[in-house]
Amino acid sequence: MLHLRLIVPADRTGEVVELLERTAGTAHLAVLTGAAVSPAGDVVLCDVAREAGDELIDALRGLGLDRSGAITAESMDLTLSAYADEAERQAPGAGADAVLWEELTEVTHEESVFSATYVAFLGVAVMLAACGVMLDNVILIVGAMAVGPEFGPLAGVSTALVQRAPRLVATSLWALVGGFAVAMALTAGFARLMDALGLFHAGMITAHRPATGFIWHPDGLSFVVALLAGVAGTLSLTSAKSGALIGVAISVTTVPAAANAAVAFSYQDLTQAWGSTEQLLANLGGIVLAGTLTLLVQKALWSLQRRTDPAVKPGPSR
Repeated sequence: MLHLRLIVPADRTGEVVELLERTAGTAHLAVLTGAAVSPAGDVVLCDVAREAGDELIDALRGLGLDRSGAITAESMDLTLSAYADEAERQAPGAGADAVLWEELTEVTHEESVFSATYVAFLGVAVMLAACGVMLDNVILIVGAMAVGPEFGPLAGVSTALVQRAPRLVATSLWALVGGFAVAMALTAGFARLMDALGLFHAGMITAHRPATGFIWHPDGLSFVVALLAGVAGTLSLTSAKSGALIGVAISVTTVPAAANAAVAFSYQDLTQAWGSTEQLLANLGGIVLAGTLTLLVQKALWSLQRRTDPAVKPGPSR
């Protein structure tokens, strides 16, 4: 379930309480009169089943509460209450299928910012993958995949396309393009430093690498894997099952491809550099395509569910 904390202007409290009462899936309604100081007003507390949350939040925004007061929602891991059980029974659909679009947009926006921390994580991931490529070490490659933060901006692009949010598209694309450009440049310099220290040499990049040679040999299967990873990653975000993202991270070769391209370029092996770049683009494109299609299907199915069995019941005519 979700816990809602609302700050409501005193003259709108009755209207908001009425909305909450006629929404299927709500429980534990409480009103704290005059408790809010900034902005001034009443504090209204309520729990709502996840499957009714998106429609309720839309209705609250329709009342202008996001402008005149505040809407705060947080997920609850445990609720022991017969009233909560009844609320979830009354709510339409299943909680695992529900998409909280406001939450998804906010989460992907936060993870799609071109920041020092984001670049540091991506740079470290690509340099780790460079060590894995040069040593033909799968363990290092898998570790680098898990560290890479690139799925956030990829999900941000998909979410922004479905929600028609051009600013989020621009922010996410900048994080992707700029982040990988900086990470690959750092990795190319890292490769030259390791070469100067005698830890890397040109023979390592041209040697037969049975464990990691696939990275610069993209094929149709690479795109298929990226599509499947995009579906799984998007479902993990929309269903709040973030644990699945680790599996998604280690199933695609975005970070290893960027690493192989950077190291190959530093040794002037343009064939490997181009092949790795193709692998990188195929994975990025496949994830964005699959993520966008998944969100479109989820949005269509949930809209159909809401039309046939809405959570928010029509109020009395005024």
